[in-house]
Amino acid sequence: MEMPKPNAMIVSAKSRIVARLRKLLPADAVIEDEAETRAYECDALTAYRCPPLAVVLPRTTAEVSAVLRLCHEENVPVVPRGSGTSLAGGALPTADCVVLGVSRMNGVIETDYDNRYIRVQSGRTNLSVTGAVESDGFFYAPDPSSQLACAIAGNIAMNSGGAHCLKYGVTINNLLGVTLVQMDGTVLEIGGPFMDPGGLDLLGVICGSEGQLGVVTEATLRILPKPEGARPVLIGFDSNEVAGACVSDIIKAGVLPVAIEFMDRPCIEATEAFAKAGYPMCEALLIVEVEGSPAEIDEQLGVIKQIARRHNPVELREAEDEDQAKRIWLGRKSAFGAMGQINDYMCLDGTIPVSSLPYVLRRIAEMSKDIGLDVANVFHAGDGNMHPLILFDANKPGDLERCETLGADILKLCVEVGGCLTGEHGVGIEKRDLMNVQFAPDDLEAQLRVKDVFDPKWLLNPAKVFPLASTASRRAV
Repeated sequence: MEMPKPNAMIVSAKSRIVARLRKLLPADAVIEDEAETRAYECDALTAYRCPPLAVVLPRTTAEVSAVLRLCHEENVPVVPRGSGTSLAGGALPTADCVVLGVSRMNGVIETDYDNRYIRVQSGRTNLSVTGAVESDGFFYAPDPSSQLACAIAGNIAMNSGGAHCLKYGVTINNLLGVTLVQMDGTVLEIGGPFMDPGGLDLLGVICGSEGQLGVVTEATLRILPKPEGARPVLIGFDSNEVAGACVSDIIKAGVLPVAIEFMDRPCIEATEAFAKAGYPMCEALLIVEVEGSPAEIDEQLGVIKQIARRHNPVELREAEDEDQAKRIWLGRKSAFGAMGQINDYMCLDGTIPVSSLPYVLRRIAEMSKDIGLDVANVFHAGDGNMHPLILFDANKPGDLERCETLGADILKLCVEVGGCLTGEHGVGIEKRDLMNVQFAPDDLEAQLRVKDVFDPKWLLNPAKVFPLASTASRRAV
């Protein structure tokens, strides 16, 4: 994966730049030793690595502003970092950049149950947002698989989703406002705790901008009352295509489950060996969960089970109590860790129309066979958010390149059927060179001009999202 050559003048000025950073921040907030910066040399896309010039770990918006102002003066690129769980290389550094991590900014600033919002520092982990309000009967809806570790800052950067976002939406649908620090140190308050603030919808521009426009230091998030109850059903099928068709029919029926999750045989086998959730050994599994009152749950599951039976499932298992519900979800929540125990893998993130699921699953299987690399599928089927896991051997010459080729072909397929390159992981570097597949030159230029406004020097995460050839002249200036 090509990255810009580091600026030799900045690299040679490391001592002076670090000395200036140390004057702004506490002693423990600046990391410069190369051995220590290796902890920040990549994110969860571990195939590509590069230690940064330095790492800073501020604790306040004022400290972030001071760091960015200094880097702006010195023309030093800055790579914002949440918890480093990005699967798209969104926090991959370059040798001439400063990584700005927000992990120490993890406090709760304000909670308002009457108006159903919470304001937090952006380094707070996703799951701990719910943890701060669940004892009072509330929760924060977006739930990425990495929610135990991922930060709200990264969720906003990538517009993250999760298993239960079929009903509740992704981050943008649950984000009310942010404190944003621009590259020159200017602090902006965008949005707020109430719906529909006046003016331009800048919040919609910031969410999903992948750290290209500013650093989010605080976020106002919508919280919701916990549902009265929830119940999942597990449905096994003898083919991926049939499972995909069942998902399409559920959506067509007008039922709105809180989640529809898909797993195929390779993933089922790996998670059973790892988590022992008691899944049936079949070609594909669906986990469908609904929520509401007992009567609502019974009615919705009745419709879903009726649809499933038309597709001749090999198993249909409804949770009878909380323990059984947890076991149905156990394997799905363990899937990525389980796959990591048996193979190196690259996790993709294309999104497609739900009606195209059977065709796309068949084509992925055909492409996998043609190139000679296995693919495991585990994804949010209800909203068509695909997560093919391409299995490869990182120590085998040529395997990574074949993996990249197959990944590109799968993502092109997603666009071909009317979908898009990403649903929640972001573009980062992983999909950067495929942006021309989805967007025409004029579309890309419009996006580049937005970045021109927020970051005229192109110092914030400059090697991400857009093809390098499209940004070369801007980055050079």
